[in-house]
Amino acid sequence: MNTRKILLEESEIPENWYNIIADMPNKPLPPLHPGTLQPIGPDALAPLFPEALIKQEVTSDKWVAIPDEVRHMYSIWRPTPLYRAYGLEKALDTPAKIYYKYEGVSPSGSHKPNTAIPQAYYNKQEGIKRITTETGAGQWGSALSFACQHFGIKCEVYMVKLSYQDKPYRKMMMNTWGADVYPSPSDRTQAGRNILAANPDSPGSLGIAISEAVEMAATRDDTKYALGSVLNHVKLHQTIIGLEAIKQLEKAGDMPDIVIAPFGGGSNFAGLAFPFLRLNMEEGKNIRCIASEPASCPKLTRGVFRYDFGDTAGMTPLLPMYTLGHDFIPAPIHAGGLRYHGAGVIVSQLLRDKLIEAQAHDNLEIFEAGVQFARAEGIIPAPEANHGIATAIAEAKKCKEEGTSKTILFNLCGHGNFDMKAYDDYFSGKIKQHELTQAEIDTSIARLNTPLIPA
Repeated sequence: MNTRKILLEESEIPENWYNIIADMPNKPLPPLHPGTLQPIGPDALAPLFPEALIKQEVTSDKWVAIPDEVRHMYSIWRPTPLYRAYGLEKALDTPAKIYYKYEGVSPSGSHKPNTAIPQAYYNKQEGIKRITTETGAGQWGSALSFACQHFGIKCEVYMVKLSYQDKPYRKMMMNTWGADVYPSPSDRTQAGRNILAANPDSPGSLGIAISEAVEMAATRDDTKYALGSVLNHVKLHQTIIGLEAIKQLEKAGDMPDIVIAPFGGGSNFAGLAFPFLRLNMEEGKNIRCIASEPASCPKLTRGVFRYDFGDTAGMTPLLPMYTLGHDFIPAPIHAGGLRYHGAGVIVSQLLRDKLIEAQAHDNLEIFEAGVQFARAEGIIPAPEANHGIATAIAEAKKCKEEGTSKTILFNLCGHGNFDMKAYDDYFSGKIKQHELTQAEIDTSIARLNTPLIPA
């Protein structure tokens, strides 16, 4: 099939999400109660999440049915297109074939509505009136605002202060869909006030914003909390990306050798990669799946695998994860959605078992990649998406050096139309190469007093 765009019909939207836990050779370790250090059960999640999502969080079922109303909402923008990147291939003069799954066609411009819609739906089913959440670059916050508006739920968003200041149009999107948005750390919560007391100029982080949103949800009976990444049910919802991509590649008579996606907490990577990992585990295929993260927040490539909190204030259960330490504050890079100290439990276990790989790219390199892609393919990517592009370009160049022809697929998780300040900073020479020193990582990890995990 010699075509640039590979489409599916609306009727081909998957009817089930894929749960990779069913196929994992080593199941994830359980979360622990931070006081007793004993494994916790589903009841511990009840104050924050509706029952249906808790069941999805702990299920071992391989396939989870997508409700009809959720599939109907998905049909506003799904199935999303798969493109053959002929322009980028030509620019790189590579023998590799490059495809990208484009999630920027959703109403909020990214992959995040794939989980925002079902999360809002299940909360509505249980009569929840209000949802609190955090957001880094604003893509998750805008997606949940869109979903909550549809289902008539009030949405309150704690947006990392750096992004709140740099990306005002994301805040305006959320306001347009009826959400209240606050810069984090804020003076609305005890967690925020504690951070501000220690550092009045804190740029914020996803860990801090999570603490604030969790605190607000835990204090009201009519309110639940929603997370845009990390947790099992979030990654489950995102697998619709990879499930569609497999169908599209089959139509094209192709299958990738390498699958790549940006990595913050795990939903972006899981969404594309997990269905392809199923082919590895179930059918014996050998598809390399690479998570692409920022060199300034390299939990997969330079973090440690141990129990840690999912938030800065230590309000969540202890999770087995690759982490830089829950009070680690990443550098103020523009890829706000990837500024998270830890990795999701499932992805962490897969990396520990060497079933996936990880690569890190510095802040300057990813904008070079994003501009090259935009000039070759016409779409301006979000800074987060640029990480996956950087890895895809690196692998395509390797093919040229080695004289091998491989098929590469990456997730173009969102457009950068609201990130023009970041590109302006790049063209103005304000974006500099940044990489953490080992001393900085060691200092952060040394502050952890959470349980170790035997090798």
